[in-house]
Amino acid sequence: MVSDASSGDVPEPAPAVPQYVAIITDGNGRWAQQHGKSVAAGHQAGADVVKARLRDAARLGIRELTVYSFSTENWSRSAEEVTALMRMFHERILSETPELKEQGVRMRFIGRRDRVAGALLEQMDWAEAETAGCERITLFVAFDYGGRQEILDAAARYTGGGEDTFRSLLYAPDMHDPDLVIRTSGEERLSNFLLWQSAYSELVFAPELWPDFTTEAFERALGAYGQRARRFGGR
Repeated sequence: MVSDASSGDVPEPAPAVPQYVAIITDGNGRWAQQHGKSVAAGHQAGADVVKARLRDAARLGIRELTVYSFSTENWSRSAEEVTALMRMFHERILSETPELKEQGVRMRFIGRRDRVAGALLEQMDWAEAETAGCERITLFVAFDYGGRQEILDAAARYTGGGEDTFRSLLYAPDMHDPDLVIRTSGEERLSNFLLWQSAYSELVFAPELWPDFTTEAFERALGAYGQRARRFGGR
């Protein structure tokens, strides 16, 4: 990116490692098809990669990692796929929360809560409570999440007061705006993800399907961020 030398203002380079990263974890189904596996197996492989990249993020000093795990539109998928996803979330929360707590990972779920089965909702609340005191890294899981719906829900309760007041009405007002949003699988769109929060985020579109998103691919995406100059509308 070339700066305007005549203005006398040189933009600050982005920090080498962003503090707040969000990922659209796209490509589980296509990965499963390419490998002759069921879609459910693709989602399991994708969940394994979330866990692995979370470890990388903690090692690299990232403070918050947000992953797009289930969108408001995903309910339109086949009943078989949705059922398998809900079963996987149920099993993973129960089995992995103690390990995440031991590793210092704070868990937060963002999204609608009114369409989640009662038993799963209880597990989500339990995981958040169990890890509430962890401070190494926060994992935000966007579950039954849609950016437009989040804005509409906040707007319905907003009575004025400015941007900070509006932000306090979002699903996770404690979540920082992401420095970097990564999307895997070669698609180049946000797909209704963090529309308010990503207004000034840097975007990186990675070619790998999510289950193939290795440590090296993650570090390449972070490296691309480090080459950017962030102006936030200024010069």
